Amino acid sequence: MSDESPADQPETLVEALAVKRNVTVGVAVGVGVAAVAYAVRVFELFGPVVTTREYPVLGPEGWFFMLAVVFAVSTTLLVTLVLTGVRAAQLATEN
Repeated sequence: MSDESPADQPETLVEALAVKRNVTVGVAVGVGVAAVAYAVRVFELFGPVVTTREYPVLGPEGWFFMLAVVFAVSTTLLVTLVLTGVRAAQLATEN
């Protein structure tokens, strides 16, 4: 067994790349962007939308809510990926 204490051991990759922090930031950005996009559409902040379409089962608010969820998850993943990539590049260029 090794005589090293846990404090002497190197960080795990997840800790070194600050993935938890990046996910937290990604979720905040994703939910914020999706909430703004949903509000703009549902409350017609840029004027009414042409009503020539039909939205079966859920109605327009339901469909746009589902779209907002997908948008939030996609934005979360993108922001997390970018922040983690930037951190990986920083670690790679350090001594």
